[in-house]
Amino acid sequence: MDVFHIEGPVQLNGSVRINGSKNASLPTMAAAILAAGKSTLKSVPNLSDISVFGELLSSLGCTIERNDSGDLSIDSSVIENTVGEYEIVSRMRAGICILGPLLARCGKVSVSMPGGCAIGDRPVDIHIRGLRQLGAKIHLENGYIVAEAPHGLKGDDIFLGGPFGSTVLGTANVLMAATLAKGKTTIESAACEPEISDLANCLNKMGAKISGIGSPRLIIEGVKQLHPVEFEVGPDRIEAGTFMAAAAVTSGELKLENCRLEEMMAVVDKLRSIGVTVEAANGGCVVTRNGLVKPSDFTTQPYPGFPTDLQAQFMVLLSLAKGNSVVTEKIFPDRFMHVAELNRMAANLRKEGPVVIIAGVKKLIAAPVMASDLRASAALVLAGLAAKGTTVIQRVYHIDRGYEKIEKRLNAVGAKIIRKSG
Repeated sequence: MDVFHIEGPVQLNGSVRINGSKNASLPTMAAAILAAGKSTLKSVPNLSDISVFGELLSSLGCTIERNDSGDLSIDSSVIENTVGEYEIVSRMRAGICILGPLLARCGKVSVSMPGGCAIGDRPVDIHIRGLRQLGAKIHLENGYIVAEAPHGLKGDDIFLGGPFGSTVLGTANVLMAATLAKGKTTIESAACEPEISDLANCLNKMGAKISGIGSPRLIIEGVKQLHPVEFEVGPDRIEAGTFMAAAAVTSGELKLENCRLEEMMAVVDKLRSIGVTVEAANGGCVVTRNGLVKPSDFTTQPYPGFPTDLQAQFMVLLSLAKGNSVVTEKIFPDRFMHVAELNRMAANLRKEGPVVIIAGVKKLIAAPVMASDLRASAALVLAGLAAKGTTVIQRVYHIDRGYEKIEKRLNAVGAKIIRKSG
């Protein structure tokens, strides 16, 4: 099992190109199921989550190939299996995304309850409720979601709001299923994340009729069939936010290429409020920090609010602020497994239910730590860059799920990270 040895503190300076979005690539890969034939997706990052999802599609009968340019092709001409097996789906949350498209195309599907990061309860009841409103008959059997629609799906008005706001993967599932349903479907309280907009734009390019893209109300006019597509996935706003935080936590300057600031206004606003400069530059931005980090409060919210996937990384940054900060987690209230690890590095964090109170310290100190999930892993890497001494991070396979060759990319701009096996 690989570990990172990170020597700090360092100052990052240089240019980094942001890869395509993991969270957009996965449901878009699932969308290829809807159209028999070969679809090609561009800018799909080479991550372990992408590989696992490729395994899942292969198990259904699809053929997956990646060319020298990094383009990912999915040939879904033949679907010979409609079961998402536990051995694969348990390894990633996004495996649930095959539920909607398989149901729409094949009229039946069985998918294991999904796995993924240990960040608290993430039920799939909203997915099931939405698909039932489209006419599917669904029951749970031996840990599998079993859905059938032998006579096809029928459009309806569907509300997808939940206790913590809209559901991204639930919206993706219902949206994909609705494209082949008879009649009109209206999804109210749909997720507005750019990753859902990417998926909807891809579906429209496949021949779907979706309007309201980017809003909480999606309107879908069902069509009889979709066709294969060539589509480029947008840049990863979470990866961009992580590198922004890396520049800030090391008092450095990074130019981020392929970054859409218009999709990151909550993040940019927070950075500027704590003393970090963010300037747009030729399809990207330049992030600089020269002075002290100012304390601040923030609450994670569904898009366009502050993303939960950047909560841990920004907690590292606020750990070095001069004063007290408060972070409130409204999406996954248990997503604080990194708090204890950061405290091992001399941070001063106190968890009170869904809130963490941060008393800023002058410096972090290296320590052996353990990654618990994807974004917590990124936070520990950022802490290691700023901490004095050698930080050793166990279980870095978590970070490989969402950041392609992160140690090489950070080393290219001044980091000192060594990946070791065992």
